[in-house]
Amino acid sequence: MSSDPVTLMVARRVARGRYRDFTAWLEEGRELACDFTGYLGSGVLAPPPGEDEYQIIFRFRDAETLATWEHSASRRAWLARGEGLFEAPHEHRATGLEGWFQDATGQAPPRWKQAIAIWLAFFPVSLAFQALFGEALAPLPLLPRVLIATLMLTPVMVFVFIPLSMRLLGPWLRGELTPLALFRRRLHQRRA
Repeated sequence: MSSDPVTLMVARRVARGRYRDFTAWLEEGRELACDFTGYLGSGVLAPPPGEDEYQIIFRFRDAETLATWEHSASRRAWLARGEGLFEAPHEHRATGLEGWFQDATGQAPPRWKQAIAIWLAFFPVSLAFQALFGEALAPLPLLPRVLIATLMLTPVMVFVFIPLSMRLLGPWLRGELTPLALFRRRLHQRRA
């Protein structure tokens, strides 16, 4: 079994007219996963306007703890309660940091693109953190200052800003658009 963290990415399309029930069911599943040893967190990426496919991410300490959760009676019961709420589910497992970037076929962009996507998420969040809390933390010695900063920033980065960066930069990461074309597309979408 792998000793690296494992991410389970699940895509589910909401069944017509079942949005409210689906979101309540999703939240129940995330709360259920919290009770399992090795659970590191989860997140839900809502679809862009006009689409209905949600991306649900569950992260566990290793493949063994993920398997324990996946094969549990409580998860099977939760999945059974979700019958009729979604269509066309598909799952993908990934290990390590590249797992955040892999598509459904297991392909990942070059590491330099991954680094840029992470930096574009990390820089503004770190800057905002320093602007908001830097002065208050300045009197502390270096170790507690860095400890507090990383404890606060890591969950925000992992569950909000890195997935957001990947979603916004997706066409560029997959080699479908140049950075300038991606910028123009985003600008045009805002104007529309």
